[in-house]
Parts: sequence; C-alpha cells; structure tokens
Amino acid sequence: MTAWIVLPVSLAAFSITGIWIVYAMAVMNHHVCPVENWTYNVTCSEETARRGFPKTCCTIQEIPLISKCGVYPPESCLFSLIGNVGAFMVVMVCMLRYGQVIEHSHHCWTNTSALISGCVNALGLVMVGNFQVDHAKSLHYVGAGVAFPAGLLFVCLQCVLTYRIAETTLDFWMAHVRVALSAGALVSLVLSGVFFIHESFVLQHAAAICEWVFTVIILVYYGTFTYEFGTVTSDTMMAVLAHHSSRGSSLQLQLPLHHHHHHQPHQPGVLVGGMAGMAGIAGMGKSAVAMGCHGAHGAHGLKSPGGGGAVGGGGVGGVGGGGGTSAHLTCNPESTAML
Repeated sequence: MTAWIVLPVSLAAFSITGIWIVYAMAVMNHHVCPVENWTYNVTCSEETARRGFPKTCCTIQEIPLISKCGVYPPESCLFSLIGNVGAFMVVMVCMLRYGQVIEHSHHCWTNTSALISGCVNALGLVMVGNFQVDHAKSLHYVGAGVAFPAGLLFVCLQCVLTYRIAETTLDFWMAHVRVALSAGALVSLVLSGVFFIHESFVLQHAAAICEWVFTVIILVYYGTFTYEFGTVTSDTMMAVLAHHSSRGSSLQLQLPLHHHHHHQPHQPGVLVGGMAGMAGIAGMGKSAVAMGCHGAHGAHGLKSPGGGGAVGGGGVGGVGGGGGTSAHLTCNPESTAML
C-alpha cells in the first residue's frame, strides 16, 4: 500500500466538505437561502433576520445554487481555493489512473479519452471557481458547461475501463458501484438542466438540489479510486511519461529512416583484397569474372571452386583461405578491370 491511496479520498473529502462550508457561510451571511426553503417571493422588504441566521424572505436571486454560494466574500475566497486545489487533484488522479490502466497493457482510445475528459473537467472547475457568476457570467457559464459534461463523460469511461481490467469478484463489484454512481450523476445532471431553464421558483430550487446531488456523486466517484490506488507507485507516473516519450521517439526514428531509405545513393561495389586475395582471383581467370557478373545480377555470393573463402563486397575478403561467408560482387567496368 502506498501514499497515493490518500489522494482520491482527500479530493472527495476536501471538496465535499469545502463546498458545504461555503454554503453554510453564504446562508449565514444572507447571500443565499437554505435548501430547505421552497417559498420564494418576487421582492422582499428590508431583511429582519439576525445576522448568523438564515433569511426568512427569499427571492429567485438567492436560490442556493453552488455557484451562487461562492459569489460574495468571504465565501468566494474559499470557493476559488476549492476550485483550484480540486482541479489540481483531479488532474493528478486522472494521470495516475491513466498510467495504471497502461500498466495493465490496455493501450486503448477509451483510456486516452478518459484522461482528456478528466483534464477538461479540471479546466472547467478552474473557470467556475475563479469567475463568479454575478461578476463574469459568460466565463462562468462556459466553465460550468465544460466541467459538468466532461466530468460525466470521465466517470462513464472509467466504468468501461473498470470492467476491462477487472480480475476478481471485488473488482466487478466496484465496477457495479461505479455504474450506479454514473447513472445517478446522469439523471441528476439532466434534471438540473431541464429544471434550470424554467422560471418557476420551485423548479429553480429543484435544479439547485439536483446540481448539489450531481456534484457530490462525482466527488464520491473520484473517491472510489482509493480501491485501485493502493497499488500505485511512482513507477505508474513514469509509465505515463515513458509511454508518451516512446511514441514520440518512434515517430522521430521513422522519419529519418524513411528519408535515408529513399535518398541514399547507390554506391558501386569495390573489391578490396590483400596480396593473397589477388593471387586467388588471378588463378580463377575468366570463370571468376563470369561468376562475379552472375553474382551481381542474381544476387549470389562468389566462392572459389576449391572451397576457398568468399570475396566480400565492400570489405576485405580473402580468397583461397578458410572463410565460408558469402558476399555479393557488383559487375561494373572498374571491378572487371581489377579482375
């Protein structure tokens, strides 16, 4: 068991606890209404509730959406911190999970897509945390529109990967649990989107509750990676880096080899030999020339008929000696003249 097992649990515990603290601070500071409140007014008179207690009169602008809870200070500071730290931890979990699947020899598009969707989810969290909805609405909605679908896609792809690498009964049970969490996240996200586009106070409040449910489910899902991260080591991250570097190296090697194959000029063969080799060639006479030309056209080696050594093309070959290595002889005017 390694220290990496703490990472998924820390992500879930830190984020869930943090957003509920943000919610509590917003309620106590009268920035949003409590989730148990289902009664909203068009306008409210001067607030009579004491500071530190929930509001008694609520408008649609004070529906407890997660984003609304982190609009005003001091809770906005904590909300941004949670978004940034949580996004970093999400990227770490995604990278380690990616490397862990690679260690199981599963190099598939599903694993790569899960890594990409997890990183996109983290990017959306950064935008949501740092661009408050009342101050930078467009950027905030872009971040939310990226973070929520990307998070849902990530958990769905991880369900597929969990089934693919499952080996024991407990592995399959974990896969079943993740499928149930993914289904709950899908339903809550769809309902939240459907309710959010309506102007009804009740449906808007229901959309806020569905948003909270979706967020908590996704964070719990991230926490389930504790089950696999007990076997993660530093080699897992190195496997990710080695996998990408090996792919890049293979691509870089293919290009020079391809270039060399097509642009390497043909060099005529040169017959190099010592005094003994020349003497052997002289003794072979015209038959050697004929055999040399046959070797050039038919790509056969040239050997002396008396069992001597072969003539090596492009190297120093002894003829009449004891070698048995065959070689090619290129038939051209220069080699013929030497013969």
